[in-house]
Amino acid sequence: MFPPFPQEKAAKILEKLIFSLQTGEIELVQVARPSEERKNQGVMLGALVCKDKNGEIVNLVTNSGNAKKLKVESGKWKTENDFFGEVVFVGAIVSAEEIEDALSENDKEIHELTEQINNEQLAISSEQLKELRKQREKLCSLSLEKVHDLYKFHCIDGKIRSLKEICEMYNGGKLPPTGTGDCCAPKLLDYAFSHELMPISLAELQYDFFAKENVPHGGGEKTVDRENSLSEGQGILVTTGCRCGNDCSTAEGVPLAVWSDSGSAESVTAKPDRPTAPCTLHTANLIPPCDERCGILLPAMLGLRILYQDEAICVVNKQSGLLSVPGRGEDKQDCIESRFRRLFGDKVEIKQPAVHRLDMETSGIMILSFTKEAHRELNRQFEAKEIQKEYIALLDGVLPKMGIAQHGTMELFFRLDVDNRPHQIWDSENGKSAVTEWEILGVERYHAPDGSTRNATRVLFMPHTGRTHQLRLASSDSHGFGCPIIGDTLYGHCDEGERLMLHAKKISFTHPITGKRMIIECESEF
Repeated sequence: MFPPFPQEKAAKILEKLIFSLQTGEIELVQVARPSEERKNQGVMLGALVCKDKNGEIVNLVTNSGNAKKLKVESGKWKTENDFFGEVVFVGAIVSAEEIEDALSENDKEIHELTEQINNEQLAISSEQLKELRKQREKLCSLSLEKVHDLYKFHCIDGKIRSLKEICEMYNGGKLPPTGTGDCCAPKLLDYAFSHELMPISLAELQYDFFAKENVPHGGGEKTVDRENSLSEGQGILVTTGCRCGNDCSTAEGVPLAVWSDSGSAESVTAKPDRPTAPCTLHTANLIPPCDERCGILLPAMLGLRILYQDEAICVVNKQSGLLSVPGRGEDKQDCIESRFRRLFGDKVEIKQPAVHRLDMETSGIMILSFTKEAHRELNRQFEAKEIQKEYIALLDGVLPKMGIAQHGTMELFFRLDVDNRPHQIWDSENGKSAVTEWEILGVERYHAPDGSTRNATRVLFMPHTGRTHQLRLASSDSHGFGCPIIGDTLYGHCDEGERLMLHAKKISFTHPITGKRMIIECESEF
């Protein structure tokens, strides 16, 4: 996932942390039984720069996992003048001992079943073997659920959410991979939100441990020969140069990593490649929060799924059921805009930062601006039709059987039904023009929440105008396809547990500050 906050300030803290580990001022000590499969693996190190209620800087640091922890021998980490503010070492959300206790209840029986399954001398049938494996799988699942039940996370809205609750919101209810909650980012954010701290910079990197050897570096070699408390006979890969071959230890600050394809257009996806490492005191790359674990936790903790952000703009993946902007009444204040302002605070210069809107029931890409200049320029691009958008929809029927061409463009005319807001109705005389290009991608089986299945048509929509409910009307109205989008509460039918099957999957625009063409994509969940 894309780094949710700027990395520069936190990267400076990591530089200091690496140096202190190298000099022995700070140690990584083993606090739990080491895992054999992870014995020679390194750890992630993370730093989160925050502000407290008084505007004072608080720097949080941690390492991934719960088997090791950072330890300061002197009691307090010494900092240079440019590393101002308090430093807090953040521990694990759930300790290794708590996890071991949760696993112990079924551990003996699981081992016994494993021995029976692997014992070739036992004369058991294939059906008996299948049953043994089924029993073991059930016990393993129960143990994993017990571990997952231990994890609870403080979120930016003041709520404490369990891992199970978060998975229901952001992972389709599926159990997450083991270790979810042990990465640096959720640890740091959990501490920050539980202590009413506002994050302003986050950075993580891989810190590797390995057997003593000559390590290639730049044009020469560097011998690592320092004892470390983690494991006897091991050293730490730390150098004073950079992978670029230059001595970059005096570089001021760390530039934001740019993720782009070759050519003039920048391309950012919901699951981008890891960015190139900036030049820092160490050789490790800055790494964004992982997709498989943090990609589940961080949207719930932050309130937003961030696809891209810089000093001018932020692009998010809005979930279905959430308003884009505040509505009327106290119960309609939770929205993308309010969550954006809450997360980024005084960095947001503009009162209404949303550059455009999506219907509450529609999911997908939304752009917000930090500055008035960026907002003004992107508004100009929308008005000049310089921004292209693509949507994916599942329609409740088979369009080819209705005589609908695989590709085409339609122009419809709609206006607000003043007697039945917010519905739009056809009006060839007073309605506004709505031009929509479409492409039929295929017919598939749709699995409804009640367990039933039926045929549906997957359609790619490319709107040339931005009218209210344009794609929902192009689908449902008799002047369009006459076939509503599945889950449409206004122009079709929505069963219990169903959502509107409409998702803004792609947007192309010119960056309001750099002038580079941006292409951002985010696949739908359906």
